[in-house]
Amino acid sequence: MLIRIITSLMIGCIAGSSAFSQEKTAAVQIRAVLHDPVHPVADLYIADPSGAIVKLNLLAEGFSRAQFTLPQNGSIVLFDKANVDPTKPAESIAATCAIPSDAKRLMMLIFPAPADAKPAYRAILINEDPAVFANGQSRVINLTSAETALEMGEHKLPLRPGKITDVPVVKKVNEYNMAQTNFYYKEGETWMPFTERQLQYLDSIRRVFLIYVTPGSTQPFVTTIVDNAPAIMPNP
Repeated sequence: MLIRIITSLMIGCIAGSSAFSQEKTAAVQIRAVLHDPVHPVADLYIADPSGAIVKLNLLAEGFSRAQFTLPQNGSIVLFDKANVDPTKPAESIAATCAIPSDAKRLMMLIFPAPADAKPAYRAILINEDPAVFANGQSRVINLTSAETALEMGEHKLPLRPGKITDVPVVKKVNEYNMAQTNFYYKEGETWMPFTERQLQYLDSIRRVFLIYVTPGSTQPFVTTIVDNAPAIMPNP
């Protein structure tokens, strides 16, 4: 069975004719991560609160340091260069992603687009406000066309293709705060495990699980991003 990558979840809207529009909008805080197993390093750029194009603070592993960006027509816009032509900004766009309503603190997950697609990347935004994504919780993003599911401590949840699933705090743990964590995909009428392991669940961390495939994959893979409780940055 060939499992395809889902791109509709990651496609944002390129709205407006200029990435430098002078709309009155508040800056939002983002922390980003690039998930590209083939090309794990990339230089990407965003507009800072003043409108200047600055480098995105990507790290080798995990979410970047917090920084603020100026939304453009309700979306976060990534550029592939610092020197953006203000008369032709679309030529430098690497990805766009619409901001969830009223979100001010966001995790941004960046992925390569299909080969030869434009823009070159896709992105997903997760509202990381503690009132929405509390410490101890997890999020699972199924980037594939496969029906998948998880068993995480006491939780058993379906993971629909192209969707983000909220996972509550795991309370069924042993004396070391460990819980069995299994991921399955459906092949015909049979649920097949593709990851089975024990993980430690603590109130001080959050996890984002990415279910993805590589070209020619016959089963999904899962990557885990562990997020320690970040400091809250003051508004610019």
